[in-house]
Amino acid sequence: MLRKLLFWSITVLFPLPLVLTYDSVATAPGPLNFYIFLGLVSYTWWLLSILLSVRPSWLDRFVGLPSVYGLHGMLGVLAIATAYVHRDYTYSPSLLARDLGDWSFYGALGVLCFSVFFMSGWLVDRSRLLLRAKGILETVFRRRLSVWIHRLNLVTVGMIWLHAHLLVRVNQYFAFMTLFDFYTVTTLGIYAWKKWIAPDTYLTGTVIGNETLGRMTRRVSVHLDSKAATLRAGDFLFLSFEGSSAVSREWHPFSVTDDNRETLTFTIRQHGDFTRRLDSVETGTRVRLEGPFGRFESIVQNQDQETPLVFVGMGAGVAPLLSLVAAHHTTRDIHLLWAVRSPEDTYYRDVLKKYQAAPDSRLQVTVRVGRFRREDLAGALPSEAVKKGAFFIVGPNPAVLANQRLLWRTGVSTRRIHQERLTM
Repeated sequence: MLRKLLFWSITVLFPLPLVLTYDSVATAPGPLNFYIFLGLVSYTWWLLSILLSVRPSWLDRFVGLPSVYGLHGMLGVLAIATAYVHRDYTYSPSLLARDLGDWSFYGALGVLCFSVFFMSGWLVDRSRLLLRAKGILETVFRRRLSVWIHRLNLVTVGMIWLHAHLLVRVNQYFAFMTLFDFYTVTTLGIYAWKKWIAPDTYLTGTVIGNETLGRMTRRVSVHLDSKAATLRAGDFLFLSFEGSSAVSREWHPFSVTDDNRETLTFTIRQHGDFTRRLDSVETGTRVRLEGPFGRFESIVQNQDQETPLVFVGMGAGVAPLLSLVAAHHTTRDIHLLWAVRSPEDTYYRDVLKKYQAAPDSRLQVTVRVGRFRREDLAGALPSEAVKKGAFFIVGPNPAVLANQRLLWRTGVSTRRIHQERLTM
């Protein structure tokens, strides 16, 4: 909790240097200054949102990528709100400055509405009707197009930057404009480096296997050119397939299934427009890998040695949990609950039996066709695990939310539930 509070405090700290610098030099009336401050806060929040979008690995290890994405999305909402007030209560003699401000506001508002519906689970994960509508519309707005629409935020930043440079009430202050430009250039420079230069420093490998598992799942194996030294149990990486593959080269996150750091195995459900084409990825295809990301292992390490671990996986969501099982099945009490759509989807049953048969194994496994219900948990888990256990849930967004509610009704407190949603 303390880490998240420190992380969220950057929403206040990040705009402060710019706001305080302008306040120290500006001579505009107090009320007008306040609304200018709101414009500066809105702009810096857009810049901060762009910085978070590059997925800093050190920040993931600190609070987790879901928290990073959560603040990224919230900053978009807060920036629109403050920009709206700034726009309505300020004025400019420059027609071009006014037009740029209006265009950037409406452009950012459009991108926000699009992103909330297509690129987040804030709405669609909680409504079957909206989820069905999203599935239909995704035949037109494919993920690659969605990513580029989201990047229109860079155009918004450019228009606001020019908007500020055209305003006499701000561009006359050299110290302020220097800091304003420093914020902008640094942010865009970091974004450009991370997106177009840094990938050459990422892990690379070659696809050595691509096989079908069950009805809608594939197992893709990638042999790395160098060992993934920082990989931990439960981690995931973003993959980009190179060459003439039919799949796009956009980055997509997939969880590692075991604890091998030289050949990584990914269990992938073929659901979206990208994953449905994974069967076209041929052996020998080159892959770039960004990461690893994930906090499951650090959470496990922070638990008391005698605390039971309860893993709840839905379908291919069992993948990161299997790597945790591989790392801890002889040293910790683990209960793995695996929900599948059909009996043929239990493609890792033999692997789990192998882990259970290992000397000193402390693993228990319950596999169910269909979702777990409250009575299923009562029959599968001892009372000690329900009262004191640490729960890890992985699966599609709606299923994760449903299982969280189920665990709450069973008596598991929120602080003992850790989850990872298969969002992309």
